[in-house]
Amino acid sequence: MRISVVTPGELGASQTEAWREMRAGAEAPANPFMEPEFTLAVGRVRAQARVAVLWEGGEPAGFFPYERGPLGRGRAIGLGVSDCQGAVLRPGLGLDPRELLRACSLAAWEFDNLEAGQKLFEPDAADAFGSPVIDVAAGYAAYEERLRERSPKFLRTTLAKERRLGRQAGGVRFVLDERDPGVLRTLMSWKSAQYRRTGRRDRFSQRWISTLVRQLHESRAAGCRGTLSVLYAGDRPVAAHFGLRSRTVLSCWFPAYEPEFAKFSPGLILHLRMAEAAAGEGVALLDLGRGAAEYKDALKTGELRVHEGATLRPGPGAALYWLGREPVRRAHGFVRDHPWLAARARRTLNRVGRLRGTR
Repeated sequence: MRISVVTPGELGASQTEAWREMRAGAEAPANPFMEPEFTLAVGRVRAQARVAVLWEGGEPAGFFPYERGPLGRGRAIGLGVSDCQGAVLRPGLGLDPRELLRACSLAAWEFDNLEAGQKLFEPDAADAFGSPVIDVAAGYAAYEERLRERSPKFLRTTLAKERRLGRQAGGVRFVLDERDPGVLRTLMSWKSAQYRRTGRRDRFSQRWISTLVRQLHESRAAGCRGTLSVLYAGDRPVAAHFGLRSRTVLSCWFPAYEPEFAKFSPGLILHLRMAEAAAGEGVALLDLGRGAAEYKDALKTGELRVHEGATLRPGPGAALYWLGREPVRRAHGFVRDHPWLAARARRTLNRVGRLRGTR
């Protein structure tokens, strides 16, 4: 086996096609974050983005996208916003993860949403988490019937709020794939305000993330297509979501709504209409992403598993990584495992957000 390292932009057409074919043959859901288009997009905004191309018999046998930082510290491509991570490998490929890291000049490779079934890296996972999903493979009507049986009050209340919103605003309409960049800017401003209100770092204040989202909104690739879904009350957007879509998976990413309409639960209405419209276009799965949230618990039909951790190659670089990252990761895990601490942390973050808002 031979391993070459290139920037994403240096991948040839035959290599990206081989990547797509390997993903098409994988048993895992067709998550758009694992398609070459996502890595190519990150490569345009992150100078440290790289791809290790594995060769056997003169043919591509695998692809490993990553970002390389100082002292050989590696991380998943787009870490911080990528919701599905790992290598794309030909089935049965024999590979030592430490040898792969050595070929990439990495002392460590960090992941926080490692795809289930990534046998190369799963042994190094420190934690596993559920990523809630909505299964609409049998159609939206079947999903709504499951909701009606499991959470009748939730569905009845949400649909009633949708009707009240329509009466007040002169009608409600939904667009699955809105192409207007102005509406995307509105969503990003809502999301930035939400980050500030809740005391969290505004992701869109990082130029590479906001640029990445704008570029992916323009993507029409079948395997990784930026999709902006919008709920309108009259002619006014009241809730929106930007995510990535393949032919069969819609990966939910950035949802937000206009706080003025909070009493109508526009975000919940939006997700129901997304599920309905996506199912009508052949999408089988909406991946709501890792992270606890009441709306996810209300909407989900099941969960996928994702993993957090790091693969280390013995040496001083790996030791430095462990000392700098592992205590923080363990502290976060301790808080997550103790609900009263997690609740206190959320209250503290919300208090910080309110203080920011008064400045």
